[in-house]
Amino acid sequence: MTTILRLTKDPSELTVPDLLLRNVHDHGDLPALTWYRDGRYTADARTTLTWAEARHRIAEVAAGLGALGVTRGEHVLLMMDNRPEHWLTDLALVHLGAVPVTVYSTAAPEQIAHIARHSRARLAVVGGAEERARWEPLLAPEGEDEKAPGHLRRLVVADADAVGPHTPWRSLPRPYAPAAFEETWRRAWAEDPVTVVYTSGTTGDPKGVVISHRNVVLNGIALDGIAELPDHADHICYLPFAHIAERMLGIYLPVLRASHVHLCPDPAQVAALVRELRPAEFFGVPRVWEKLAAALRARLEALPEPRRAAVAEAAEAARAQVRRRERGLPQESGPEAAYEKARSEVLQPLLAPFGLDRLVWSASASAPMPPDVLDFWAGLGVPIMDAWGLTETTGALTLNGPAAFRLGAVGRPLEGTEIRTAEDGEILVRGSTLFTGYLRPDGSVEPGTDADGWFATGDIGRIDEDGFLWLTDRKKEMIVTSTGKNISPALVENTLKEHPLIGQAMVHGDGRPYLVALLVLDGETARGWAARNGIDVPPGLAPEAIAGALAGHPAVRAEVDRAVAAANARLSRPEQVRRYHLLEREWTARTGELTPSLKLRRKVVRSRYRQVIERLYAG
Repeated sequence: MTTILRLTKDPSELTVPDLLLRNVHDHGDLPALTWYRDGRYTADARTTLTWAEARHRIAEVAAGLGALGVTRGEHVLLMMDNRPEHWLTDLALVHLGAVPVTVYSTAAPEQIAHIARHSRARLAVVGGAEERARWEPLLAPEGEDEKAPGHLRRLVVADADAVGPHTPWRSLPRPYAPAAFEETWRRAWAEDPVTVVYTSGTTGDPKGVVISHRNVVLNGIALDGIAELPDHADHICYLPFAHIAERMLGIYLPVLRASHVHLCPDPAQVAALVRELRPAEFFGVPRVWEKLAAALRARLEALPEPRRAAVAEAAEAARAQVRRRERGLPQESGPEAAYEKARSEVLQPLLAPFGLDRLVWSASASAPMPPDVLDFWAGLGVPIMDAWGLTETTGALTLNGPAAFRLGAVGRPLEGTEIRTAEDGEILVRGSTLFTGYLRPDGSVEPGTDADGWFATGDIGRIDEDGFLWLTDRKKEMIVTSTGKNISPALVENTLKEHPLIGQAMVHGDGRPYLVALLVLDGETARGWAARNGIDVPPGLAPEAIAGALAGHPAVRAEVDRAVAAANARLSRPEQVRRYHLLEREWTARTGELTPSLKLRRKVVRSRYRQVIERLYAG
């Protein structure tokens, strides 16, 4: 918990602008927002705004947006990467009483068109030429009635070198009338929408989830009561703002905590920024923690044997310490001293080149974390505090914390929220952070809960005797075989990925007599494994290309055979993988198999590799 949360009124009545003004009064000279030039994450490439400077810039952008005709309650669409124009525009709209709606940069044209029509937006703020080309077809034909719904009226383009008839973002900031600005934002109420977040639309058209100021403030206060963070902590902002996790972590929580946001527009460069900042807190979706673990494992395998033995001994001391904390046992001087010695002499020097040696809070969410990855990080003295939530719950609704956690579980409910399970195991939730409802095309809001306030999440799980929630899988992703067996694909996939060579896995078997799997090598681990086994890998080959270089090698195939057999030995008979295919290319968000938050898009993978899957069943 931070120690600087001066709240100017009852928490349930606070708005985001209330908190931003508090930051100017209490922490105005402290850094609020930093971005980096030319992809260089170094001190000399930084530009930083203090909280006082950020609010002044937000007021100027709000004046420019108001001059374009943006009014209270209006939805404004945003499609930009994590750049200052996005962050400032978002908060400027909130101060006008308008509603920012960020659209994934990976959204298909029909999804973009649906969101534009459904939100009745008249204005979109986009990054540059690539985004502009995708949005221009949605502009209203010249001469059409200005008030006719269904078409955008104007584009604002953020890139400084943008050309064309559209409004450049750099023309938005303008002198503002302080009295008018203060009067405008003070007309906001806690129940007003602070944003609309559209779901990914994997099973139909995206839904607009309406989230209020009250939702984000109460969620943030509850999270702050569990997390143990230093005051004004650095936050590396690299997930898309279209995702509720980064909206909370990169906008609303920093405003609540007066923390320091560092923008990282390219998620592939997040490791470079971590190395530069050495942050006290880091949030990574499971795939990010898996990739970091693979890089560290590769470093460990390259160490001489005496050094590897020292690391293994230190890892046991760290895991023992984590187990004591997990069970709530009193700390004993002997084991505590052994852990501190291992941490300072072995583990921190190992973590330092990766920028992870000062972590006090490491967290994850979005999908079940593979147990072996949790165990690996625990052995480095970095217990990952898993959380769970949805867009509709304003992000995290359950959370592990230093005072109470279970590795593998996703924590207990936040203050002000409740969870229970239905007869089929579906998780039901209610409480103060639940969304207002779903946006209707006419601008009204459809409630998303039942008469008693419960929301059916679509996730399957169980609650243990200590109140911790354990996830099984998404209800819609559960596999039902032709013999009627219900199987969690995530359980099987995480078991397969426990072998270091296997970086990605997807199992299939719905309506089939048995499971098959698509597997991808982990490039970082495969390089070291190949070197130890006398297999040549072309020098300079990128990790994502190594899968293609090694997938067909007989020794690699034999090792993957052993990995699948080892996984099957730990699974029940219906969960066992009968056949598999080793692919030659890593799945990424850029190529479409992963979501922007790096979750597996099963429908896309099944469609793309349909013929491969059919051959696995035919063989």
